[in-house]
Amino acid sequence: MPHCGKNAGIAAITISLFLIANFAAAAPAADPTSLPRIEGKPDFSGIWEANNTANWDLQTHEARPMVGQPGLTPNSVVLAAPVVGLGAIGWVPPGQGVVEGEEIPYQPWAEARKKENQEHWIDRDPEIKCFQPGIPRAMYMPHPFQIIQSSANLMMVFEFANSQRTIHLAKMDPYPNVAYMGYSVGRWEGDTLVVDVTDFTDATWFDRAGNFHSDALHVVERFTPMGQNAIQYEATIEDPQVFTRPWKISMPLYRRLEKNAQLMEFRCVEMVEETLYGHLRKEQLVKHWVGNTMTIDVKRTIPPGEAVFERYISGNPPPPK
Repeated sequence: MPHCGKNAGIAAITISLFLIANFAAAAPAADPTSLPRIEGKPDFSGIWEANNTANWDLQTHEARPMVGQPGLTPNSVVLAAPVVGLGAIGWVPPGQGVVEGEEIPYQPWAEARKKENQEHWIDRDPEIKCFQPGIPRAMYMPHPFQIIQSSANLMMVFEFANSQRTIHLAKMDPYPNVAYMGYSVGRWEGDTLVVDVTDFTDATWFDRAGNFHSDALHVVERFTPMGQNAIQYEATIEDPQVFTRPWKISMPLYRRLEKNAQLMEFRCVEMVEETLYGHLRKEQLVKHWVGNTMTIDVKRTIPPGEAVFERYISGNPPPPK
């Protein structure tokens, strides 16, 4: 089969976006009488999951290597050493964007930072280190999450990193600190749940493409039922330290309908122990791998902030000043 060119790929994405937009416009609104309710408001209790590639990249994107390097021909890329053994699954799947208007309005300095983040994704993405994902990223990660709802609060429990958030529906005092998942206060506008999220740390990203924010992030979410088994999710993002204006993402969230659907354990803190701290071992566990088609040697580098700790645990005194 001949290889499709870039223009053909863009044309296919454009046609797909056109068809989806027209289908969405024609989709019937949810029948309010069919929705389960708590004290007259929609009951979102259940297990939900997004079905898109937003966690890879919020914007429309073609397939690309998770970690790439220049290929033999001009403007071509191939898998780089950290993922070359993965072959076809070492590529980011193509996907349609969830950003309204397709543009994330970065300030010039932040646009350069985003590009640098993407180029160094494997060293920088907080998801790789099992940090709590933050909002809105937690809503569209490739892991299910559960909503437990009462008349006073909604609790969301996420499979990834055992993350949790509470959406307070009653008046609350200002939050005294910052948090990975922010601080969420909600209200109802008809059948739409509107959530104001503030008090973020700057240590989370929006996706694996390097899109980031500062601790001035402010997110306003809207959860609108599309029926019993789908929610239209929107998030308006504002951060005057990073962006030139507010911008919005939107997507459906789908109820998991499998028999006995439940969250499973994803104990990622234990999974990343060797990734984060393997260089501190006297005898490294991961240093050499032999496969059928290649042999890979791993040589670790020590992050600058951990160099002093490395000397301390190894019993070597710090160098003289």
